[in-house]
Parts: sequence; structure tokens; C-alpha cells
Amino acid sequence: MYPEFYFMRFYTFLICILSLNLIPFRLKAESLSPKPYGPTPSAKQLISENEELYAFMHFGVNTFTDKEWGEGSENESIFNPTDFNAYQMVQAFKDGGFKGVILTCKHHDGFCLWPSAYTEHSVKNSPWRSGKGDVVREVSDACHRLGMRFGIYLSPWDRNHAFYGKPEYLTYYKNQLRELLTQYGPIFEVWLDGANGGMGYYGGAKEKRVVDATSYYQWPDAWVSIIRELQPDCIIHSDFGPDNRWGGNEEGTQALTSWATIKNKNLTFNTKESKRNKTGERPGDLWVPAESDVSIRHGWFYHESEDSTVKSATKLFSLYCQSVGRGSNLLLNVPPDKRGQLAAKDVASLKAFKALKDETFATNLINDANITASNTRSNDSLFSAQHLKAESGNTYWSTDDSVTEANVVFEWAEPVTYNLINIQEYIPLGQRVDAYQIEHWINNAWVLDTQAQAIGHRAIFKGSTVTTTKVRLTIKHSAACVAISHFGLYLQKD
Repeated sequence: MYPEFYFMRFYTFLICILSLNLIPFRLKAESLSPKPYGPTPSAKQLISENEELYAFMHFGVNTFTDKEWGEGSENESIFNPTDFNAYQMVQAFKDGGFKGVILTCKHHDGFCLWPSAYTEHSVKNSPWRSGKGDVVREVSDACHRLGMRFGIYLSPWDRNHAFYGKPEYLTYYKNQLRELLTQYGPIFEVWLDGANGGMGYYGGAKEKRVVDATSYYQWPDAWVSIIRELQPDCIIHSDFGPDNRWGGNEEGTQALTSWATIKNKNLTFNTKESKRNKTGERPGDLWVPAESDVSIRHGWFYHESEDSTVKSATKLFSLYCQSVGRGSNLLLNVPPDKRGQLAAKDVASLKAFKALKDETFATNLINDANITASNTRSNDSLFSAQHLKAESGNTYWSTDDSVTEANVVFEWAEPVTYNLINIQEYIPLGQRVDAYQIEHWINNAWVLDTQAQAIGHRAIFKGSTVTTTKVRLTIKHSAACVAISHFGLYLQKD
């Protein structure tokens, strides 16, 4: 037997013993825990929200024609990256703190980045890799080997296909969806936009075709069922879900008040109501949090003329605070250049963003504070406000069922200085808080720092620099007893 065999047997035995010792603790926690309020996230939604940062990669014929929207008439020969390197791109995203990559496998021009069996308009008829290349394969392999998650974008609109707008196109689309969902390993997200037609090549017809996206695409019965069948752990994104919703703009920001829930009657594909996308709906019947998309450059595809528009690390951190810090994931597009790599300036910005984010959140000032809560559920340490220091999100401060207004005071022996606040709810129990405020103590009086409504997965506030010896978090109203998993005060250096 190999030594590793005996080690693994001992390790498994030890884990079993430890698990048995934890059973009484788990049973007690379950018996005393609050009941969930309203809709709650599924396991895959919870994973997605905790990961927070995903990357978009817009790549295709537009990269070589210097356009944002291809017309569908582009010759396949134009696609020819000179030094394609999927590992360089995926590694750059990983080094930037991103957890997954969504590739535009087919944009509106209809050109496919994989050798689809259902069209000639794909990489198999390009000179790249002598027609034997597969961008989807190389990117998905790089993701899986580097511990990153892989997702796909498959445009509903196709300006190349002769049958777009007719029933035959739906069969074509479903076939391609099945190709992508069965040949490239686990898919963590399918990203669907609301594109529903316009002028196009359409196999040479060169005309305008517009469809009613809600009825034409057979969205719930066809696409959702295929994805659920083939990739049950996959997040499905569209304008309104069903797993996460479009954030309402392409600026990477959410409204200050953005609920993770919407009403069931509004779950319809291609319902572009930007206000509701930004804010969600309270109360809601379904857990459908937002995802905020934005490009690191001015456009979505690479254009050399836009090298000067690459967003700085400071700007990316600001977008993080206005998206993730408002209950939304951030989906940042970084387009490959004509080599088939990320440009050096983009890579540097990603790396600097990660460094800035890590430095900002390195020291939580409440770790050295004396913490006092106005109420603790059952007066039990399982629900103590001391849990607010934790970063894991597996514990939380909670109040008795009858207590929906409460506060926690953080006090220091010596003054502390902060300019950034971070608060998180324990969302496995739902989104509970409706109104809260944060104050600091100065000149023997409480001074309002910020007040807001929604918390959800995370709420971040960047404000003026404050020096104080006391801070108070007050839950002014909660739809059910409080369940807050984390509170943090940080000093972001200029």
C-alpha cells in the first residue's frame, strides 16, 4: 500500500470523529435558528453571490473588423488570431480576483467560436489553427485547469442565419445550445441578452427582421428546460432571470436600494424595464438578484483606438462598491485583442484592482472593538454580535423573533479612523432588513454616517474619513428578526 493510502484513511477517520462531536452543536443551532423570511437563494445562487466577480470576454469577427456589432456577412477568413493564448487570459482574470469567465461563443453576427456541426459560419472555416481550432474548448480547458468556472453567452439574435425569425431558427439555436452544454464540461452560467432582431445579412436577404422575444424564443419551455436538463447546477441569466437578472444598464452599477427579489408575474424574458431591473421588487415572490455588466474599455470588443479608455484600479474598485456593494454580482468585460490575448494595460489594471481590494479589506477595525448588542437571540452565544467579525458568512448575529428593531455598538479604547463600511445579511434566511442606519460618536453625540434600506448579500458605503471611539449600527425595521452575518469598518488609503 502507498503511504498516502494510510494517511487518507486516518484523515477520514479523524473527520468522522470531529463531525460526530459537532452534531450536538448543529442540532442546537437548528432548533434555535430563525425561520427563513420570504424567498431564499438556491444553493447555486448562494455560491454565485458569494463569488461576486465574473469576467466577460467579447471575442469574434468584430475583433478583426474593428466593429462593435458585426453585420452577419463577414467572411470566416477574417478570424485569425496571431498568438491565441487562453491560459494568459484566464490567468489574468484569476490574478485579478475573478472566479469565472463567460465567453461570447456567438455574438449577434452569428459567427461561432467553436466548430458547430450546424453551420459553416464558424472557426472551422477560418485560417486559424488551419480550421481545426476551437476557442470554446481552449478557454473552457484553461478555466477548468486553473480552478476557474466557465460560462457561455449565446446570442439569441443571429444576423447571419437565413431562418432567423422563422421556426427553423429555433431548432438551430437549441441544437447549438445542446452542443455547448454537453461538450465543454461544467457550465456555471448561461448568459442570455434580450436581442430581438434588426437589420441583418440573413443568408443574403439583407433585410430587417424583428421578433417578439417573449413569444418567439419559447424561452421558458425550450431554453430553460434544456439548460436545466443538461446543466442543472448552471445559473441562467436574462433580463429577468430566472436565476439572476440584468442590472438595468451597462455601466456596472446598481441603485442604492436594490432588492434580491422580484414578483413572479414579472418573470418574463426580455422585459426591459431598467428601473425594476435596478431595484428589484419588495416584497417579492422569487429570489432573482442582479448582475451588473460593464466593459473595462469604452466598447465591448477590442479596438486599439480605445487603449486609453481602460478603467483604472480605482475606477474598478468604485464599480465593485456600486455593484457588489449593492447586492449585485459584477460582470466585467475584458476583450481579447487581435493576438487572442488580453492587452498588457488591461491585465495591469486587473492586477492592481485585486491589490487595492485586498489592501482595503485587510484590516477590519471592529476586530479590536468592544461589541454590545441591544438584543441577542435566546441570550445564546450561537447568535452573538461577536459573529459580526467573521468573514465566512456561516455565522450571524440574530435577535429574538419579536425583536425587529435593534442595535449594536462598537467601542474602542483609542480612536479609530475609517472611510468605508461593509455590512452583510445572512441571506440563506432571506432578505429581512428594510431600513437601517450607521452613526459615529463625536463631541458627545451620535452623528449620522449613512442610512439605507436594502442589505442583502453585501452593502458597501464609501464616505468621508471619520475618526471616532464609537460606532452604532441600528436596524430601524426588519420584516423578521435580524440576521446579520458581517459588519466591517475599513480605511481605504488614497
